[in-house]
Amino acid sequence: MAAPAQPKKIVAPTVSQINAEFVTQLACKYWAPHIKKKSPFDIKVIEDIYEKEIVKSRFAIRKIMLLEFSQYLENYLWMNYSPEVSSKAYLMSICCMVNEKFRENVPAWEIFKKKPDHFPFFFKHILKAALAETDGEFSLHEQTVLLLFLDHCFNSLEVDLIRSQVQQLISLPMWMGLQLARLELELKKTPKLRKFWNLIKKNDEKMDPEAREQAYQERRFLSQLIQKFISVLKSVPLSEPVTMDKVHYCERFIELMIDLEALLPTRRWFNTILDDSHLLVHCYLSNLVRREEDGHLFSQLLDMLKFYTGFEINDQTGNALTENEMTTIHYDRITSLQRAAFAHFPELYDFALSNVAEVDTRESLVKFFGPLSSNTLHQVASYLCLLPTLPKNEDTTFDKEFLLELLVSRHERRISQIQQLNQMPLYPTEKIIWDENIVPTEYYSGEGCLALPKLNLQFLTLHDYLLRNFNLFRLESTYEIRQDIEDSVSRMKPWQSEYGGVVFGGWARMAQPIVAFTVVEVAKPNIGENWPTRVRADVTINLNVRDHIKDEWEGLRKHDVCFLITVRPTKPYGTKFDRRRPFIEQVGLVYVRGCEIQGMLDDKGRVIEDGPEPRPNLRGESRTFRVFLDPNQYQQDMTNTIQNGAEDVYETFNIIMRRKPKENNFKAVLETIRNLMNTDCVVPDWLHDIILGYGDPSSAHYSKMPNQIATLDFNDTFLSIEHLKASFPGHNVKVTVEDPALQIPPFRITFPVRSGKGKKRKDADVEDEDTEEAKTLIVEPHVIPNRGPYPYNQPKRNTIQFTHTQIEAIRAGMQPGLTMVVGPPGTGKTDVAVQIISNIYHNFPEQRTLIVTHSNQALNQLFEKIMALDIDERHLLRLGHGEEELETEKDFSRLSSNTFELIP
Repeated sequence: MAAPAQPKKIVAPTVSQINAEFVTQLACKYWAPHIKKKSPFDIKVIEDIYEKEIVKSRFAIRKIMLLEFSQYLENYLWMNYSPEVSSKAYLMSICCMVNEKFRENVPAWEIFKKKPDHFPFFFKHILKAALAETDGEFSLHEQTVLLLFLDHCFNSLEVDLIRSQVQQLISLPMWMGLQLARLELELKKTPKLRKFWNLIKKNDEKMDPEAREQAYQERRFLSQLIQKFISVLKSVPLSEPVTMDKVHYCERFIELMIDLEALLPTRRWFNTILDDSHLLVHCYLSNLVRREEDGHLFSQLLDMLKFYTGFEINDQTGNALTENEMTTIHYDRITSLQRAAFAHFPELYDFALSNVAEVDTRESLVKFFGPLSSNTLHQVASYLCLLPTLPKNEDTTFDKEFLLELLVSRHERRISQIQQLNQMPLYPTEKIIWDENIVPTEYYSGEGCLALPKLNLQFLTLHDYLLRNFNLFRLESTYEIRQDIEDSVSRMKPWQSEYGGVVFGGWARMAQPIVAFTVVEVAKPNIGENWPTRVRADVTINLNVRDHIKDEWEGLRKHDVCFLITVRPTKPYGTKFDRRRPFIEQVGLVYVRGCEIQGMLDDKGRVIEDGPEPRPNLRGESRTFRVFLDPNQYQQDMTNTIQNGAEDVYETFNIIMRRKPKENNFKAVLETIRNLMNTDCVVPDWLHDIILGYGDPSSAHYSKMPNQIATLDFNDTFLSIEHLKASFPGHNVKVTVEDPALQIPPFRITFPVRSGKGKKRKDADVEDEDTEEAKTLIVEPHVIPNRGPYPYNQPKRNTIQFTHTQIEAIRAGMQPGLTMVVGPPGTGKTDVAVQIISNIYHNFPEQRTLIVTHSNQALNQLFEKIMALDIDERHLLRLGHGEEELETEKDFSRLSSNTFELIP
């Protein structure tokens, strides 16, 4: 395995270095905010800075960072921009500054929103520059900068100024770039679109020629950009040296295409344009994909683009497609191909008369269509509206390889997203752990693009939302795993012995050499699956270590995750390890596989179960652990061994590594996300669109919900009737008991339930919200059965006098809908959350409450405050590795016999 190139660390310049820079001296003269007497605007300053500082340094981040520090964009570039002074250097300087702001994760569009007048003119010139010839005024590197700027624009649709310009590029009129036959086919699929299309044509006829030409250019912009990219891609040679500017341009272009496909507002009309351009076919047949080193990232980005182009969603309605609907679409494509073959191509009769399952694999399609001539393949594609009609007595201009791939890739059977996910191994392997494109090092500067999904403001479907989080969390935990492996294995100092084996010159607390490894069980697959139900193995290690470290190894619990590692060092005994050099080549790391502990074996070979009973004392220092291997990974490895003659990975392991329990829950999280994606419905309807970033965010507030609860028992929330009245300013409080001596908590309050939008009464022109009835709260003091009046002889009760804002948060938390409590530290968020939990517990005793926190410490703080309220101890259960840190002598662990309801 090739060692990854070490990335360069970009260090922020010091104050003295900034002051010594030419840019800083110019800033002090022309635009620095602290300078009172500034020199007048000079366009030559922008030209000089762009040529001498940016282009000459090949767009070095350090130079652009200095310009950003000096507020170049805000105080000089955009403030003085106008059509009269616009030039190439001016446009490129603004794009560089905006891209740098996005790289540094600071707001980029604020200055444009303050002075928006010239932005439409500026944006149109950017579009024109992006389509310029690669060997013309704008170099390929400069056009890559423009692509990145456009990508940021398309990802900023929440900004009104940006959206008003971008919408002209991605609306229905962009279908003018389609072939006529394909356009008719798409309009026939969705009949209501024809009405809109005819209206667009009428409006175009009313435009003057100049406006019509400008609109035409905007609508065809993305189509022309795709064609330009294809020409750049075809200029990449197969084996001769290639400039990295071309490679980076191609990578950034595919990133732009992914972002356009991954957002519903941009995808809706663009996906058809992309499909009609056959971009994916051109890319997969390109030389860049075949260049192993230069095209590695490009290939990974291409796989992401392919995933999103075939995403299981209806582009017009935005509804997620079921597996049956995706199968129907696939069958429709195959049968339309079979009908065309039957009607016009006698040589394809066998294909036309076969059943779908027999002909929809890649092998079958290649077998039927491979012998056909290029002209025949073109004619087949034109009948399907994939290519223009081939004129009579003319040969096609397309390669046979392209035509064949076009038909095969479009009609081959695809594995559904859920099936792909279920077949994916959850543990990272050595190929992923040290891949800089998907798991960058801590020195990643944001300069290049990565083959990673982005967490935008909007998502296509719930499956898309969960899948992006699944992939990002998987890779985030992979980064931490890489650090642990590098630390532990380098401490063990693996060297090559005199006889070619492995000898360990050091030791590590978190890793041990493996004495023996045996796969003991490979269970049969479930029906419909091709991977084993479970795979178990025994790992034997020799714990000749200090007692406290030995206890840590023996204390490995069920479900703890470990890693099995194979190293074959090539360095002789005594070689020093240098942490600054690539890790893999120094230690000779070959394989990494994950496993999950089932338990340690006793003297009789049985698994020692976790429980309240004390563990048996084992003799000697040899310990054997029974572990579960990942069935999907095992299946892939065994298939690779049998089909390709590769080495059996499971006969090579010589190191087992464990991790700290608090940092090692990644597999459980990934399994949970995967299980959620295998269920039909995960979130309620009122929350669904909000998670995806569509609709009105306030629609999930309890006041907008149709199922509001009128009467709520606030239990011990209020300390007195005065506290209650102060908590609802602007409301009339009507107590059902007149005697002041009986007006004591706990209180049950009946609220006037409003319609979410304040509907008007039939007998008045006043909205419900403004009536006297809508402002009246009916308060009923009540006595808890068998406990007497408040404080009902219970020492556990609330003693905090909540403010009216906190009371509103507590009320919202007790109602259906989404409640978010936000505030700086010390404002009582934890106390409010605890009171909500207590009130839910008393109002809905038949339900269970799940508490999830970002850390053990936060959960323990909540738990300790919950224990101080009137909640039965039998109903509390604390899960996780932090339960031993609870400041209580009582046992709330899952091994406690008196717990039967789940709260945290």
